[in-house]
Amino acid sequence: MTSSPPAKRFNWSNLGLRIASAAVIAPAALGAAWLGGWPYLVLIAIGVALLALEWGGMSAPVAPTRVSAAVTVAVLATVFLAYLEQTELAWLAVAVGAVAAALVARGVAERPADAAFGVIYIAPAAICLIWLRDSHEIRSHQGHWWLMTLFAATWAADIGAFAVGSLLKGPKLWPRFSPNKTWSGFVGGLGASALAGFGMAFFSVFQLNLAAAAFVGLCVGLATMAGDLWESALKRRFGVKDSGDLIPGHGGLLDRVDGLMFAVVVMALVRLANIWGWH
Repeated sequence: MTSSPPAKRFNWSNLGLRIASAAVIAPAALGAAWLGGWPYLVLIAIGVALLALEWGGMSAPVAPTRVSAAVTVAVLATVFLAYLEQTELAWLAVAVGAVAAALVARGVAERPADAAFGVIYIAPAAICLIWLRDSHEIRSHQGHWWLMTLFAATWAADIGAFAVGSLLKGPKLWPRFSPNKTWSGFVGGLGASALAGFGMAFFSVFQLNLAAAAFVGLCVGLATMAGDLWESALKRRFGVKDSGDLIPGHGGLLDRVDGLMFAVVVMALVRLANIWGWH
């Protein structure tokens, strides 16, 4: 039986840098999400381009520019279709863009299918972020509050998992791919995200009953941690420590939004259920 890789200690020396980076990024993201419209579109478009750049660097280090460009163009097409409320076409563009990206990557990437997966990985989250905030069926029904709850539950899951896991430690959650994560942190993250959902309904005008809001927070927290584990597996597959070095003290953008990319899809599904009558 192979032994699990040792867990690396948290680098406390760059904690101030991490906090400073978060203090700059978080208000910008929250402000654009609250405003919606073109500021929100610009934020997502920039984020998509940066994620595609990191994806090219991880999946095709020999020719990252060509793969990054292919993924960027494909995902931006879905973003603008979603912004124009052509949601069905946006989802169709995900499939078309994935195939196109794989064809562009042939001959320059070791695995052209990785370029296709980059589109499939990034585009759905971008579509759901736009739909959740600015779709006409949501715009007049607290789209901004659904996004605020998404952010609150996602960040609470990350913070709760880190705090409880660091304090209680215990058995590892998935040592093969993420040796730092523990079952205690997993439970702590879920509790924190459920509490965040409850708090958003209790302390704001978010129109969801308290039990339902806590359940939404729990679902978002579970998706957040699944996304984090998935990215850990991807980095292990590509043999990289971080997705990039864009954010001081944090690594790449993908390292910061990996959980959000799963969580927003789950939140969009919950919002659909709410539109169909679940409260």
